[in-house]
Amino acid sequence: MSDLKARFDACVEKVRTAPADGPLKPSNEQKLKMYALYRQAQDGDVSGKRPGMLDPVGRFKYDAWAALKGMSQDEAMQQYVDQVDAFEQQAG
Repeated sequence: MSDLKARFDACVEKVRTAPADGPLKPSNEQKLKMYALYRQAQDGDVSGKRPGMLDPVGRFKYDAWAALKGMSQDEAMQQYVDQVDAFEQQAG
């Protein structure tokens, strides 16, 4: 496993296990960006149909992920790690 993948996995676990009332408090926009970076890092470019009008959250998620089309999975991992590091420094 590469060093980047190990750091990415560690950051994903930090985000997953962060308490709701803890120091990690991203805005909805930041959460959306983190979601998109995670999906791009895990799955590559977006696939499937864009959710319909009755699923606005799904549409926002789909659109955020689609905006990263063409980004390499390694670049998405690096940006995800950088985002988590920035959150930790702010909370610091």
